Amino acid sequence: QVQLVESGGGLVQPGGSLRLSCVASGFTFSAYWMSWSRQAPGKEREFVATISGAGSTTNYRDSVKGRFTISRDNAKNTVYLQMNSLKPEDTAVYYCNGFSTWGQGTLVTVSS
Repeated sequence: QVQLVESGGGLVQPGGSLRLSCVASGFTFSAYWMSWSRQAPGKEREFVATISGAGSTTNYRDSVKGRFTISRDNAKNTVYLQMNSLKPEDTAVYYCNGFSTWGQGTLVTVSS
């Protein structure tokens, strides 16, 4: 059974940091690109970042470049999203996806 389970969301003040994790199971994790997307209230889901199977190639949406870092640990079947210098506009449900599968999402709220 293919499954993606996100964790690490929460409430953080502007300028703060969070690290999201996504644990994968049911497929050969290291063979697939993995991505993070987000959906803010009342808005469409949007791409945030992606990483190749070996972790050697990454890509980000412009608004998070220099603040967010995507990484993976293939030994742990886990992909991470380190988020620094968070802004209120980063508030959203963050989803992990790969192997044509989506996780359930984890809520990130940036507010003072």
